[in-house]
Amino acid sequence: MPIPTSKSELLDAITERFAKLDRALDAIPAGLADEKNMEGHAKGTFMSPNNLVSYLIGWNVLVLKWLEHDRNGETVVFPEVGYKWNQLGALAQKFYGDYSAHDFDENRRELARVKDRLIAEISDRTDDELYGTPWHGKWTKGRMIQFNSSSPYENARGRIRKWLKQKTP
Repeated sequence: MPIPTSKSELLDAITERFAKLDRALDAIPAGLADEKNMEGHAKGTFMSPNNLVSYLIGWNVLVLKWLEHDRNGETVVFPEVGYKWNQLGALAQKFYGDYSAHDFDENRRELARVKDRLIAEISDRTDDELYGTPWHGKWTKGRMIQFNSSSPYENARGRIRKWLKQKTP
């Protein structure tokens, strides 16, 4: 799928990639959802499929926070207060912890809810707001949203498929 350059393309990318991810998550046996033997987001770490879903929730919530701050005329801190772009492994660990009390099914439902909130936020914006001007460095708002929603969905799907192949003799 090409990189989205309009609101409709961004909404399609998020919807389509989420649906594919959701089908991949359906293939994970319940007993393996918390097994921490998938390569983690920080070098030398391991995560579970449930941690991976937590990571996606964390990024979606963070994007929603960016959009809220922007809408309210507040300063948007990228990527997150207390983290720099070269500390994304530590941020991933934070996201794992933020949702560690929830089981796999609860986290999947939460991911669907935050994805739906993100779609609503995007739907409330114009093509010009999303793609007309840079927002963070050279990146437009739409591109920053895509970097942290549909792209990670696709990456997570690939990780899950690879992990499942390793689980199957």
